[in-house]
Amino acid sequence: MNDLKGTIAKNLIGLRTQSHLTQLQLAEMLNYSDKAVSKWERGEAIPDLRVLIKLTEIYGVTLDEIVKEESPAPRVQPKKRISGARAFIVAMSAVLVWFIASWIFMIFFFISPTERDAYFVFVVAPLPTAIVLTVFSAIWGSRLTTALSCSFIVMSCAFIIHMFVWRFAPEFKQIFIIWVIAAIFEILIVLWFFYRRLLKIGWIVKIKDKTKKDEK
Repeated sequence: MNDLKGTIAKNLIGLRTQSHLTQLQLAEMLNYSDKAVSKWERGEAIPDLRVLIKLTEIYGVTLDEIVKEESPAPRVQPKKRISGARAFIVAMSAVLVWFIASWIFMIFFFISPTERDAYFVFVVAPLPTAIVLTVFSAIWGSRLTTALSCSFIVMSCAFIIHMFVWRFAPEFKQIFIIWVIAAIFEILIVLWFFYRRLLKIGWIVKIKDKTKKDEK
């Protein structure tokens, strides 16, 4: 029995790490606690049959592959999902940014020296919103959501610079340069995302191995 626990534990660790899942993310997919997942991976307990079947569906492997000595590799990429509670936290955090921005706008609007430019609070607000989304995406999201939130940061910065130049330096006529630079950063983000995606599915490794064989 101990050998079986150890084999299952080793295979579960391998499948989860190769799928780039945390214990908490896997636990949410199974509707279990991360403590239960930790026990399975330490070999202290064996998942029941219902959980094992669910694991085969998540990783695209057979039940035999999970319980036998051979270390299986996941054949499908598990889809990470953000739970309702986490989605609510992310949404409320973004709303909080705009709530604070509204209060700052009200303060500036009723002060004579800053009344005219009080609306710039809302020009700047998208940037902290994008930063908040990026932080939560790095914790709970996927590479795609992180790439999108990073893209949001770049475009927010470009928009802020554009508006400040338009308002305080109208003599600067080459404002398109700002968006050209932003476009370059966007391309870099897209390329990085696809590189990580190819690396994840093993294409980059295969290309490197092929190159080494050709050199030999």
